[in-house]
Amino acid sequence: MNWRIEPTRPRRNSPATELARDLDLDAGYLSRMLRSFEAQGLVEKRRSATDGRQSHLVLTEAGRAAFAPLNERSTAEVGAMLAKLDLATQNRLTGAMATIEAILSPADDAPPYSLRAHRPGDIGWVIGRHGAIYHHEFGWDQSFEALVAEIGAKFIQQFDPAWERAWIAERHGERIGSVFLVRQSAEVAKLRLLLVEPSARGLGLGRRLTEECIRFARERGYAKLTLWTNDVLTAARAIYDRAGFKLVASEPHHSFGVDLVGENWELEL
Repeated sequence: MNWRIEPTRPRRNSPATELARDLDLDAGYLSRMLRSFEAQGLVEKRRSATDGRQSHLVLTEAGRAAFAPLNERSTAEVGAMLAKLDLATQNRLTGAMATIEAILSPADDAPPYSLRAHRPGDIGWVIGRHGAIYHHEFGWDQSFEALVAEIGAKFIQQFDPAWERAWIAERHGERIGSVFLVRQSAEVAKLRLLLVEPSARGLGLGRRLTEECIRFARERGYAKLTLWTNDVLTAARAIYDRAGFKLVASEPHHSFGVDLVGENWELEL
């Protein structure tokens, strides 16, 4: 008969063979240990309601009482180690641990990313990543980064949360994308600075960020959503086209050290 552990935070599908493997314990030794815990009244067996060949081991009240100080001590030790680190380093550490966990034990039902509002430090990241990615992929010079910095600074200085929004996408504690919606007038909003990290492409993130802008603009009662892009940005243009934006004007220009064709797109809301 297989045993499956159900601690305070149960693991799914964890028969003794998996526990032995994960803990690097001999299966026979683990079985004797579990029987000893049962004899001491720390755990009790409950037959599985879905598989009569398996039994679940559940902590008794005595087992929870024995586990509590061990758990508290472990938490205190981890807290003491983290207390030596500043907040930024703590975030890097926990983000790295989350990445390792996701890679080694991916959750099929976990979303591939999350979206949040901007906070201090995000605008600088947006500026830096735009400059680096567009230089690497399209050969644009630092004048583009300067333009993004100007847009970002203006957004911070004039930010009106009732009418404007920035979304930052994260995966495993790392920023992987952004988009901004800024007010142009009482009737018109503008989508700006859509960015998806190369490592996050293929997740549908660009489409999701664009949809969030459209939803927000409609909720706020804007009549039109506009954007400016360039013809070489084919992936972004495809997203805008599928979202219902229409190309209304285009014009050649020399910017960021290269020849481009700028485009104005609009979406009637």
